[in-house]
Amino acid sequence: MIDRDHIRRLLTERREGFSLPQAFYVDEAMHEADIKAVFETEWLFACSACEIPKPGDYVTLEIGTNPVVILRDRDGGIRAFHNSCRHRGSRICAKAKGRATRLVCPYHQWVYELDGSLLNARQMPADFDRGGYGLKPAHVEVICGIVYLCLAETPPDITRFRQAVTPYIAPHMPDRTKVAFEKTIIEEANWKLVIENNRECYHCAANHPELLVSLVEFALPDDPLGPAQFQELIARKTAKWDDLGLPHQPADGGNEFRCIRLPFHEGALSFTMDGGSACNKLLGDFTDPDLGSVRMFRAPNNWNHFLADHIIHFRVLPLSAGRTALRTTWLVHEDAVEGVDYDIKRLTEVWTATDAQDAELAAVNHIGIRSMAYRPGPYSPSEFMLTHFTNWYAGKMQNFVGTPSPMRIAAE
Repeated sequence: MIDRDHIRRLLTERREGFSLPQAFYVDEAMHEADIKAVFETEWLFACSACEIPKPGDYVTLEIGTNPVVILRDRDGGIRAFHNSCRHRGSRICAKAKGRATRLVCPYHQWVYELDGSLLNARQMPADFDRGGYGLKPAHVEVICGIVYLCLAETPPDITRFRQAVTPYIAPHMPDRTKVAFEKTIIEEANWKLVIENNRECYHCAANHPELLVSLVEFALPDDPLGPAQFQELIARKTAKWDDLGLPHQPADGGNEFRCIRLPFHEGALSFTMDGGSACNKLLGDFTDPDLGSVRMFRAPNNWNHFLADHIIHFRVLPLSAGRTALRTTWLVHEDAVEGVDYDIKRLTEVWTATDAQDAELAAVNHIGIRSMAYRPGPYSPSEFMLTHFTNWYAGKMQNFVGTPSPMRIAAE
């Protein structure tokens, strides 16, 4: 049961630049509050449009207790509906993905068109008004082939995000890709710990040898922690990107989102065990495989890498206070041929290893936070994105409980 007064007190105790008070990570009541305050009100990354290329193709997901189906309609548009029959509420589409000419409830066989309208409700009276019982829609926005979903009656404005990130990701042409591989793992940790773990590379040197073959740890082009070698690398790569017309400076996303192009280590081209290309067929109209990576994050549930040769999407959905589903999807050019242009193992092994390592780190983090000894600890300067995320999260919770709370500052 959600206790808004308790949340207000916790927000008052929160210190900017520190991890959150314990209850935000471990209480089941807080999980319920997160679903209501965040996941039922925000734009969420759902899938890639290339996952549902033809009319009738669909994917499903669950946002808290809300099953949702996203599909391609007969006109080629993308729609989302609550995956709940208007008869007695049964879930309609049970599979994670599929294709259907109509949506048919398995319980009493009510039949819905791909636009959500009710076509047939067998054995109902002759004067039954089917028009009043179509599937309840959810809001959908497609940005460069990336599908975002919002369950709120009135969704927040996504225009600023669309305008800011489109110049970075449009050259990679996500709408001309296909899914090469996907994998979902269940992390034994609160969803915020999964996000926080991703938002910093303070832990990378000790935990991610495969990732660091290619990935540069520094998150800003002028990172004061970056050595002279890094600054020289940045200078050379950004000059090249300028010549190619590829934006690279950090987008102004505030606490809500982040988008930036950063280079790989010298000589590395992609996320592979040796740093070489993962797919010979480059994305879009690219002819140069050495374009680094556009790193894009949007609160609350998604981060991405856009490379010259492939794209990786990561989707986070909370299952409980201590369990989180992480779905990773690898996309390649729509014309790339498996076994010719790319090998699945080579394409996926770096982030498969990294996801597993991060899952273990998040799990032991969650176990430690449950301790009676836990007190919020200070973020390092390299963890500035955690401050952005926890400030964003606190703002969502303050809006939810109705009364903004004063915040203690880290200098106390």
